[in-house]
Amino acid sequence: MAVGESPIKQAVKWLDDQLADNPAADRVKLVDEASRRFDLSPLDTDFLFRHLAERKKS
Repeated sequence: MAVGESPIKQAVKWLDDQLADNPAADRVKLVDEASRRFDLSPLDTDFLFRHLAERKKS
């Protein structure tokens, strides 16, 4: 993780890495863990859920 990088960017990168390693992982649990790990706001957490929904479509 780059120093000074925003927590939401770190969380998205971490989430993408986790899913690359284990595509069958429970996405709700991953978002919950990312939310706690990177101390995200509820809006940031909602963004992660939307990010996953978009990622799944592509």
